[in-house]
Formats: sequence, C-alpha cells, structure tokens
Amino acid sequence: MEKPIDRKTADEYPQELLDLFHEWQHGNIDRRDFFTALGKFAVGGVTVAALVQSLTPNYAWAQTVDPKDKDIRVGYESVASPAGNGSIRGYLARPAKGSKFPAVLVIHENRGLNPYIEDVARRFAKAGFLAFAPDGLTSVGGYPGNEQDAAAKFRTVDGKKMTEDFVAAAMWLKKRKDSKGKLGAVGFCFGGGMVNQLAVRLGKDLNAGVAFYGSQAGVTDVPKIVAPLQFHYAGNDQRINAGIEAYEKALNENKKVFESYMYAEKQHGFHNDTTPRYDEASAKLAWARTLEFFGKHLK
Repeated sequence: MEKPIDRKTADEYPQELLDLFHEWQHGNIDRRDFFTALGKFAVGGVTVAALVQSLTPNYAWAQTVDPKDKDIRVGYESVASPAGNGSIRGYLARPAKGSKFPAVLVIHENRGLNPYIEDVARRFAKAGFLAFAPDGLTSVGGYPGNEQDAAAKFRTVDGKKMTEDFVAAAMWLKKRKDSKGKLGAVGFCFGGGMVNQLAVRLGKDLNAGVAFYGSQAGVTDVPKIVAPLQFHYAGNDQRINAGIEAYEKALNENKKVFESYMYAEKQHGFHNDTTPRYDEASAKLAWARTLEFFGKHLK
C-alpha cells in the first residue's frame, strides 16, 4: 500500500474514527473488527483502504533533520542489558562539535524505533544534546519497517525485561565519556509512560523527565521520584487523562517538582508529525517547552 501524499489534519476526520484508529494501533481491537467498524465512514466514494492509507504514518514528513546534517553525528550502538533481554540496540545522535554534552534518552511509542523517533533524536542533537533512542523491539528483531508489524511485535516482548533494557540504556548513556553526567528522558505514548517508570526506578540518577501523553506511575511509587518532571497531555485522550488527577495530587503531596500542560481538543500523538493527529502549533509549543525544561535542568 502506498503512503498518503497529502497531509490531512485531525479536524478532517470524525473523532469516532480517530478513536478507532487509536484503539487499533494499541491492540485493543483486531484488524477484522477495525476494518468492519471503518465501513460506516467509507462513504462518498472513499474506500476503507483509502481511509487506512490516509491515517498511516508517512515517514517522509518526519525527516526534519537530515541524517547527513553537518552539525551532527549519528549512528547505531548496542548496549548490554543483562537484567533484560541481553542487549538493546539504539540510535545515537550528538553534536558534531564539542566533547561533552547533556544526555537525553528518547523513548518511542508502542511501535519501536521508527524514523520519527530517530528524527526526534537528531532534533535533540541539533539543540546541543547527546541523544540515544533505544529500540524496545531489539529482542524480537528490531523495528520491522512498518507500523502494524511493529505493533504486533511489541505485544510479544516481555514488558519487565523491556523496562530493564531501557534502564540499562539510560545508565549507559549517562556514563558515556561524551556525557556531562546529567541525564534526561523524554518519551511519547508508551515512551511517556516509561519516563514516569524511569523516574521511579532511577531516582537521583535521572535529572529530568518529559512525558508526552504517557501513563502515569503508581501513586504509591511517587515518593521514589527525585527528578523534576514535565507532562504534555492531549485533550482528546480520555484513557491517559483519567490518571492525571491522582498522580498530580500525589506529586504535590510529596512535594515533587513538575509542570503539566494540557493541549485542549488535541489528539493523543499530536507531536508525531507523520499522521493526521499531528498538530503543528501544539507540537512546536510542547517542543519549545521541552527544550527549555531540559536546558534548565541538564545544561
């Protein structure tokens, strides 16, 4: 199936359709049920296949920083993870000039290390950070090149071992010779939830965390958090947003430092510039806030 050429926006789709696509991406409904449900939206000469095509990520849109950009250096590295799946491979991006940099772990959505996440790592490198984006699918062969196979693979990985893989990647990054020893973590969707988990697991070893529309940590684990946190939430994201009140109440009660931003009427995934759920204004604002936050706590 060819990728869509014309960029559409979320406003061009019924919310029910966007919600269906979200559920399918997260494995809550299978392919048959998803395609059956899409039938009601296939009107006016628009086929189900065309609808799916228009919602499918177009990774050409995600390349905002060329891998050959003269200001950065990029490549792949493997990190030992004895408590996890043995090792985890990832994408490393750093400024071309300089010897030591503040480090940021970039954690993907529930589909592994795709081109969008690699570009996010390059964006951090352009901004002066040492960025490493691990692939949680390493143990099952890595990101396969398309979203649906990636989502299926993701559901087969041992979650506890994958968490250990990200812990290993975080500590490897923090201790690198070209790291200044200050570590941040940013994540999207699944990755946002992982940032919250790493804040609990790493304690003082994490210096700042930014979670985009990610599941919250358990309130009983909040006392273990040391790092200042920043949250970005989408207004049309009921499942994730249901956990905000209890989490932020616990953070406040435990005197934790955090910032929380809600992007009204936007979709889960609004930062991902490869799908119609992307919202340019919100994504740019959230990115500026992220860089400012990391600049304050890591540089």
